[in-house]
Formats: sequence, C-alpha cells, structure tokens
Amino acid sequence: MSAAQRDADTARAVPPAPEEPRKPFSWRFTTPLYLGSSLNPVNSSIIATALVPLAADLGLAVGATSVLVSSLYLASAVAQPTAGKLAEVLGARRVFLGGIVLVLLGGLARDLATLTVARVLIGLGTSAAFPCAMVLIRRRAEAARMTKPPGSVLGGVAVAGMATAAFGPPLGGLLVGAAGWRWAFLVNIPFTLLALLMTVRWLPADAPLDRAPRPLRRIAARVDLAGVLGFAASMTALVVFLMGLPHPSWPALAVFAAAAVPTVWWELRGPEPFFDLRALAANGALSRTYLRQALSLLGTYTVMFGVTQWTQDTYGMSALRTGLLLLPMGAVSALLSRPLAGRNLVRGPLVAAALSMLAGSAGILLLSSDSPVFVLVLVSLVFGVTTATTTVGNQTMLYVAAPPDRIGTASGLFRTFGYLGTITSSVIGGIVFRAGTSDGGLHTLGFVLVGAGLAVLLLTVLDRRLMRGARYGSRDGARTRTARRAAVAPRGGVRRARARRASAFPRPRRARPVPRAAS
Repeated sequence: MSAAQRDADTARAVPPAPEEPRKPFSWRFTTPLYLGSSLNPVNSSIIATALVPLAADLGLAVGATSVLVSSLYLASAVAQPTAGKLAEVLGARRVFLGGIVLVLLGGLARDLATLTVARVLIGLGTSAAFPCAMVLIRRRAEAARMTKPPGSVLGGVAVAGMATAAFGPPLGGLLVGAAGWRWAFLVNIPFTLLALLMTVRWLPADAPLDRAPRPLRRIAARVDLAGVLGFAASMTALVVFLMGLPHPSWPALAVFAAAAVPTVWWELRGPEPFFDLRALAANGALSRTYLRQALSLLGTYTVMFGVTQWTQDTYGMSALRTGLLLLPMGAVSALLSRPLAGRNLVRGPLVAAALSMLAGSAGILLLSSDSPVFVLVLVSLVFGVTTATTTVGNQTMLYVAAPPDRIGTASGLFRTFGYLGTITSSVIGGIVFRAGTSDGGLHTLGFVLVGAGLAVLLLTVLDRRLMRGARYGSRDGARTRTARRAAVAPRGGVRRARARRASAFPRPRRARPVPRAAS
C-alpha cells in the first residue's frame, strides 16, 4: 500500500477535530462585559463621599441617608441570582441589555424618595452584568474547547468588578467636590449609554426563544418564579432586620421566618429549583467560596464606609481628600488582579487575602486622630492587596466549582453573599458609631476585622479541596481531550483509534549498532 493510500485511509478512519476559533475572547467581546460589570461595584461605593453633602443640601440627618446605601445593597442581593437564572433561561445578552435600560432610568432623581427609587433601579439594573458576563464567558470557553479557565478574561472581570469598587469613593469625591452630590447619580448616564451601544454591536445574539404554546408559563416554571419570590421576600426581611440593629425589628424577623420556611420546603421539592439547596450543601467547595467572599468583603467595605466616615467626621478630612485617600486601594487592586487571575491561582491568593486582611486590621487598631496621613495610605494599600487577592481566588474557584449549566445562578449567589458581607459591615459600623465617630469606635471595628480575617484564614488553610480545585483545569483538560479523541474515533473508541494510527504509521525501528571487527 502506498503512502498516499495510507494517508487517505487514516483520514477516513480518524476525521479531524473541528477547528477552534483563533481568538474566542477578542476585545470586542470582553469590553462591554468589563464595562457592565464595573457599574454595580462603582455605584455601591461612589455614594460614600456624597452622603454628608447630600444630607446637608436636603436638610436631613446623616443617618437618614443610609437608606440610599441599604436600598442598593438589598436590590443587588436579590437581583444578582435572579438575573443569573434569567440569563440561563432567556439568554444572557437579552438580560444584560434589560439591566442597562434600568440603570438609565435610575439616573434622574431629586429628593430622598426618588433617590431611593433610583438606587433600587440602579441596583436591579447593574446586577445583571456580572452573572450574564460569567454565562457568556463560560459558553464561549466551552465553544472554544478550552481546557482551563480563561484566566486573563476572569482577571478583567475581577478588575471591572470588585477592584473598581475602590475607585468609587475617589470618583465620588471628585464629582461631589467639583459639581455637587447629584453627579453621583448622573455619572451613570454616559457610561450606560456607551455600554448599551457596545452590547448591541459586539455581543453575539442569543438563541431564539421557545415558541411553544404558553411561553410565559414555561419560562416561569424554568425560572422557578415561586422560588424567586420566596427568596426575595426572605432576603428583604432579613436585610431590614439587620439594618435595624441594634434596635431589632421583630416584625421583619417574623416575616423572614414566615417566608423562608415555605421557600426552603418548595426548593427542596421543586423539579428545577431556583436556589438548589441540596446541590449547594453537597458542593462544599462552592459553599466555602461564598462564605470566604462574604467575610472578605466585610473587611473591604468596612474600610470604604467605616474608616471613610471616621476620616471625615473625626480626622477632619474633606470629601475630596477622603476619596483620594482610597485611591491607592483601587490602584493596587487593579494592578494585581489581572496578572494573578491569568495564572488561574486559587490557594495562594486566598492565603494572601487572609494575611493582608489581618495586617490591615492591625493597622486600623493603630490609627488615631493624631496619626500621620501616610499611615492611612498604608492601610489603604494593604486592603488593596486584600481586594485583589480575594476577588481573584474566589472568582476562579467559583468558575471551577459551579456546575456549567448553572454558572449564572451560582455567580449571582456569589455576589449575594458578598453583599451580605457589605450589609453586615454597614450594620456593624452603625452599631459602633451610633453615638458618633471616635478613635475607640474605629478600634472596635479593627477588632471585628481581625476576627473576620482569622476566619478567612482558617477557611483557606484548612480546606484541602482548594488545592484540588486549583488543579481542576488540568484534570478537566485531560477529560476534555479524552472525550475529543473518543469523538473522532467513531468505532472502537480511543484505543482502537490509536491502534489504527499505529498500524498506518508504524514507528521506525532503531537500527542496531554493527559490532566492530576485532582488530
């Protein structure tokens, strides 16, 4: 048999695998995802330096403006997993565009009531970006047959997500100092218009919707509308109870219990549960990731809000200088997030997050109204390391541990637990500073953060599955390569395909050395 005939027979027996796209994650695909993912964390923190001037302009007590913080937190905590579920069912691009439109509607407001409604709309709208981005990235990676997480893309989402939260106070300080507190809301309009244009032009269209009879009923069943409503009622009541501390709202706690019990019963028995409690309990790696994220953001947002309030009221800094004080935090977060995520690291960044959180908390214990400014800058730098490493490590673990078909809901719950951490930080700050800011209250916050840092460290170093999670990409890649070989060997599987290739192209035998003649 000639060489040409052997080549033809081999080509027929083992057809080539489909060609993979050369650039699955081009800048046109990633840019709208990054911009959209930055809107929620920026809006959650930009208000920090605007609360005092806003209260003075509207003739309100500073404490009355806390509803502007809690309303966005509450809306985001409920909307993130809901948007993820909708993205899985309706299409990520459709939900992404719907969220952008809601942000545009929330850009205009004048008094406290309309400002609160605007913050709710902004929270609902910006919550769609992150889970939709994770759905689009996961599906694009699977289409490209990637064997490892797309670390550079996840790093970009990390920078656009939690790392940019640290830029909110500096941006808010600049806007409030130059143009007034209203620009903390109006700044959303140009960014959302740009995100809307890029999404329409650059993101791929979703698959057509199911045209079967009664489509709304089918969609409600797949989304688990009853589970979504029960989760929303439970979360709302829980947040109202937490935000009322140290004066608890017992009716809110009763509503939480009345909503949570039937919701749990329903979710344990539903065919397609919105909050899959059984799967979450079985997936310990994912549950611990959620808990680490909540505790880490408790520390980060305590610095953004608690320390920021102390620097304005007790240390005597202006809103502009207070915002600029946190600029190193955002810069360090942005510089570290992308290269760390590109290496798909998990355990190392999470250990660094816990240790830096402990170091920054110890620094807060040393602060006083007489401390030099460079000490405050140093604390900001240390918590910048915390923000970058915790975001990168937990986000990579989320991508690895979440089921591929539920990556949207899992990503939304990831953000929900993060917002529980931020809400808890606001509650703790309100309790500690209920009689006014002081050095003693700041040190109390420092002790709370030391305890949270120790908990994060224990959740990391005692979790033996973290190392296996960090190596998941290589094992998953091995399974993917095996499946691909099996797919191109239709009869006989992988072993027979290898045998056919070996028979068609026999390995040449190495010639034996000829012994020298005896001289």
